[in-house]
Amino acid sequence: MAESLPLEMLTYILSFLPLSDQKEASLVSRTWYCAAQNALREINVRYNIPVSSASLSAIKSLGLRGISCIGLINLDGSPASHQVLQSVAHYLGPHLQSLCLGGGSPTEASFVALILGCPALRILDLSGCNSLFTSGTLLAHPETAQSVQKALSGLRELNLAGLRDLSDPSFNQLSSCAPSLERLSLAYCHLSFEPGLARGFTGSQDYHPAKLSFCNLLRFVKERAGRLHALDLGGTGLPPETLKALGQVAGLQLQELSLHSCRDLSTEAVTTLCRQQPGLTSLDLSGCSELTDGALLAVSRGLRHLRCLCVGKLQRLTDAGCTALGGLRQLQSLDMAECCLVSGRELARALGPLHGVPLPLASLRLAYCSSLKPRPELEHQDSGPKESSLQPRGPSLLVLQALQELDLTACSKLTDASLAKVLQFPQLRQLSLSLLPALTDLGLVAVARGCPSLERLALSHCGRLSDEGWAQAAGSWPRLQHLNLSSCSQLTEQTLDTIGQECKQLRVLDVAMCPSINVAAVRRFRDRLPEVTCVQSRFVGGADLTLTL
Repeated sequence: MAESLPLEMLTYILSFLPLSDQKEASLVSRTWYCAAQNALREINVRYNIPVSSASLSAIKSLGLRGISCIGLINLDGSPASHQVLQSVAHYLGPHLQSLCLGGGSPTEASFVALILGCPALRILDLSGCNSLFTSGTLLAHPETAQSVQKALSGLRELNLAGLRDLSDPSFNQLSSCAPSLERLSLAYCHLSFEPGLARGFTGSQDYHPAKLSFCNLLRFVKERAGRLHALDLGGTGLPPETLKALGQVAGLQLQELSLHSCRDLSTEAVTTLCRQQPGLTSLDLSGCSELTDGALLAVSRGLRHLRCLCVGKLQRLTDAGCTALGGLRQLQSLDMAECCLVSGRELARALGPLHGVPLPLASLRLAYCSSLKPRPELEHQDSGPKESSLQPRGPSLLVLQALQELDLTACSKLTDASLAKVLQFPQLRQLSLSLLPALTDLGLVAVARGCPSLERLALSHCGRLSDEGWAQAAGSWPRLQHLNLSSCSQLTEQTLDTIGQECKQLRVLDVAMCPSINVAAVRRFRDRLPEVTCVQSRFVGGADLTLTL
């Protein structure tokens, strides 16, 4: 019956499947193969193309399939790179929507020729492409700039991260060719700041021919305020007064703002920002080491529509600050990795349901939160787990029914008892319990029962896990695709046999530094599961080996 469906309808149906299932569906028939290829294109899968003459035939093939999202690897100024760029412009250019040249070194002439051949571009990534900006003359010729502006008229997203030679003239020339920009990244660019920035000077004295100045950026933001929705200034050393000047730009309504690793930002500046830009749905403050609990309180009060919050590496953040998170009722993603003073008790209360309605939280990162621990009385229970700091009396993380990703890497105080009580997420797809020295077979089996839908699981450096634990747990994970067991010193080839029998969908396995698993066992495992694409097995049985199909 499926064969009788129109190709467009079959493509639409397959577009809802995970990538692995789409690959399986493509093997059914020629019609299903075409539908799967169309579905892959629709979800913007990026094809990374190595720049060499051997890639020319692949580029032509991708062009026939209408691929719209690519990245070019190892791009330089060689004749081979020039030939590849010509081929991309000819075969892929007319329908190419996303192009990544990140880290490459194209010549200005080849870059311009490529852009002119890609009139449908929506996303352009030039991060680390310093060769284009070293001379400061990119798009300096008026006729060239006019042609490029016509080609980039629909560009919505521009990534200029990590450009050490970006200056005001080159930024202005490039940005003027993209009048429809909505998203801009200048992360880790050398941005200069002068006195008086808070007053937003815009005179000619603010223009710098040899460097990128904040005054020039502020002028750009004022001109594009009605259209600009996302800005990444992470790693630029943004001072507090400049953040205030940015937030108060008339007409600016940011939805996404990244300020990661801006170590000089103050709690007061973040508080002001939350009043100025209440429409933010995504905010990254990770690594802003001067921020305190007050910053989280300001976020909770001012950004009621926030869906994604990153506050990792805030060494001054405590449980008191976590209480404020309860006001973010639309939160879908929370990253608190490396917040070493957070124990988890108040976080659990904050993430609990409000009037019976749970948070829609789908992703939670607590990696390297070294103070995260179970309640003290748990350590002395003989009758099994009762409560943990992640499940105090009252609301707990157990009500996070939408949770799909959880990272508890190196939360070394967690025990089997606390994990057994907390990790009960039937919909969870990704879980990391790496670097948990107290995790034993009992905890592994409990996790298997509580999280049966896992597709990715990391258990590296969990040295107390044994073959017996895997014999009981593996049957609960038929959907497992990526598994990391590196440095699990007690595991033997028996665990490989168990995984081979129970986890038929496995694609990637890491058993590096497992001294009791030898090369012969790895080869037998690979033969048993031909669908496995990569087995990382460095120093297995004294060998340095990676098997990649």
